[in-house]
Amino acid sequence: MSDTGEPLSMIDEAAVMAAELRHDPYDFTYIEQALPARLKDDVLADAPHIPDRGSYGLPSLVRGPHFDAVIGDLLSTRFRHLVEQKFDTDLSNRPPCIVMMGNTTGNYNEGYAHPDSKHKIITVLLGFSREWPYERGRLRVLRSENRDDYAFEFAPEFGRMLMFRVCDRSWHGFLPQKGQRMSLQLCYVDSAAYVRKEYWRHSASAYAKSIPLLRKAIDWAPRRLPGAK
Repeated sequence: MSDTGEPLSMIDEAAVMAAELRHDPYDFTYIEQALPARLKDDVLADAPHIPDRGSYGLPSLVRGPHFDAVIGDLLSTRFRHLVEQKFDTDLSNRPPCIVMMGNTTGNYNEGYAHPDSKHKIITVLLGFSREWPYERGRLRVLRSENRDDYAFEFAPEFGRMLMFRVCDRSWHGFLPQKGQRMSLQLCYVDSAAYVRKEYWRHSASAYAKSIPLLRKAIDWAPRRLPGAK
């Protein structure tokens, strides 16, 4: 790999490089401890407080220095090169977009199966839950849009990372479960315009959730039409 500047300060580069690229049911790789366990308390102490369900864009995430250092690693050229090397693809003109969720209610169709937007090229998911003792709510790599038809699953706990190449069959999701489900999503996308649109959309949603009556309406709104698997 060519010189990409200073080593990452938080993410374990060796663990990312050593992770196997799997091809069934689509291209993905899993890193059990992308963030060293010794960083857990400091990073989680500086993590954003997300009291509501749904995802929040990076501009809305209030965070301390240790968590911000993780963000810095994820947005760095050096990390991008690790992802490029893993998937043998050029992401130099693919801007990053980061959103994060903090809670799930378990009361509606959260985690519905989807392959990700056609605007996304590579998706990186990184867990930040202090613990996840539930059987439900584990992220599943799916073979189809049926959430019970899975090839791999893992708990969204601190430091666990999944990367996958987005395609029309990159189905993934999780079964609804109430809990503090902290998970960050980094996507390399096809345009800066898409990043701006996503951040605006999540910002508008965050504002609506700050108003009690609107938040209640959002809590009752379905994420997807009935019949989703």
